[in-house]
Amino acid sequence: MKTMKKSFIYLIIATLAFFAGCKEEYEIPTVTAPTSQTVEVTKAVDLTFSFTTDGGFSSASVIATNGTASIKTDGSAESKSGSVVVTFTAGSAVGAGSVMITVTDGEGKTAMATAVLTVFEKGAPKITTPANSSTILANSVDITFPFTAEAGYKSSSMVLTKGTAVIKTDAAAGATSGNVVVTFTAGAESGAGSVVITMTDNNNKTAASTAVIDIKKGISVSENISTSTTWETGKIYILESRIAVLSGATLTIQPGVVVKGNAGTGSNATALLIARGAKIMAEGTATSPIIFTSISDNILPGEIISPNLSSDLDGLWGGLLVLGNAPIAASASPKQIEGIPASDANGLYGGTVEDDNSGVIKFVSIRHGGANIGEGNEINGLTLGGVGSATVIENVEIIANQDDGIEWFGGTVNVTNAIVWNAGDDAIDTDQGWGGTLDNFIVINPFDKCFELDGPEGAITGADAKQTIKNGNIKASNAVSLVDIDNANDSKDSNLDFMNIYFYSVKTPQVFDALPKFYTFTFSDFQITLPTGKTIPDFFKDGSDVYATAVDLNTNTKGADKTKFAATWSWAAAATAY
Repeated sequence: MKTMKKSFIYLIIATLAFFAGCKEEYEIPTVTAPTSQTVEVTKAVDLTFSFTTDGGFSSASVIATNGTASIKTDGSAESKSGSVVVTFTAGSAVGAGSVMITVTDGEGKTAMATAVLTVFEKGAPKITTPANSSTILANSVDITFPFTAEAGYKSSSMVLTKGTAVIKTDAAAGATSGNVVVTFTAGAESGAGSVVITMTDNNNKTAASTAVIDIKKGISVSENISTSTTWETGKIYILESRIAVLSGATLTIQPGVVVKGNAGTGSNATALLIARGAKIMAEGTATSPIIFTSISDNILPGEIISPNLSSDLDGLWGGLLVLGNAPIAASASPKQIEGIPASDANGLYGGTVEDDNSGVIKFVSIRHGGANIGEGNEINGLTLGGVGSATVIENVEIIANQDDGIEWFGGTVNVTNAIVWNAGDDAIDTDQGWGGTLDNFIVINPFDKCFELDGPEGAITGADAKQTIKNGNIKASNAVSLVDIDNANDSKDSNLDFMNIYFYSVKTPQVFDALPKFYTFTFSDFQITLPTGKTIPDFFKDGSDVYATAVDLNTNTKGADKTKFAATWSWAAAATAY
């Protein structure tokens, strides 16, 4: 019995020992790699590896090729299943890459899996070069640059010639395609300008494209204007020849327009001619005048003083001629205007309509004209032939015209607030029984006469033939004479009111020259500032010195109201020429 008990104890001990030596066997872990992926050079991608581990998750390690890898999210300790997220950062080489992960369980057993990657490089941006554009001096044009950018749009920069530019419409950040719209503004130089745009993508890769802009000096005008036309603010128009606005048509010139006459001489001299029955509506403003000048002038819209031409350079083109149907006292009516070849029927002027309307001319500066088409046949700065009283002309400036500044040939039109500076011949010239008023004006340094005031070439016909000239300042530094009233034919005397005029910078032998016979002549309120040693009769006289008694010697208290000439529109005022 004792032996049996002992044997049973031994059996229990042996059984316990047997079970103690039988440790449980766990399955080897399994790891599943993600499907193949692509990644851009130097960029990162997350890879998720799933696992199962009977022995419980212990750790993971990674090895990478063509890049680097790190564990972003590890598996949970002792978990039977789960995932490990690995961040792979590609290198700079294009080609295959890989991430091999090793998972170890709690029993030290391991399993491996490999994720295969394709490392690629996105191309640089691509820009479609736009077609060549064109614009005129100081004007703008929009240029569109289409692009593609695999890496996404980042920014653009520009290099420019012969102008300035801004990005009007930028592309959206990160866009893989789209447009960049650039506004190019031409400078003062004609020819080929350019915009070189450089685009940068999000990989800092770049692409460049060049847009070429043909910068013209202006919009060419080479044919007569037969239908109503508008010349637009901010633009330059080039007269390629003598251009006529034909009967029935209206030419509207907006504020700020610059009109440039091409070079031309003789019968090919450039000019703008408003024919009988046509109209010009040239309405500038005090801050945005209309300028007529030469093609040689580099002035741009918005400028007042020429950047390259002096104020005494004349004869570079023709001028502005306005012709109407108002009465003229001439040998014939209609008559061909001075400065236009007889072969051009648009040059006829004169009629019977006293209140004829040729339009409006306001805040207009006419410069560097007076081309000669033949001996003694020049174009004036502003020629008014048979222009009627319904026409409005005010705030006009004539600078450096080779012939006269303003010349009236009959008609009834009035002119208010006028400046004539550096006229090569006469500043103010009246003919053929002009019956209007020149009121508030300034004459500066004409090279012949300050005034040449002629009577009619035919019979005077009532009040319409009477001209009134009043309220003027006359700077006579270069003039040959102050006033020449032509009465060579005693039967055709002048009908003239001439009053409130101030003369200064005078010198001998300048004189107020008038013959004693006049149809009607009113002479009053004259004033003069004399040079040292001179007296009033040295300048105001005829054979009997009768005019000298009617002239005051004082400071400038008579003459023009100079406040009417704002420096914002007049070159003469901006240059303090008077």
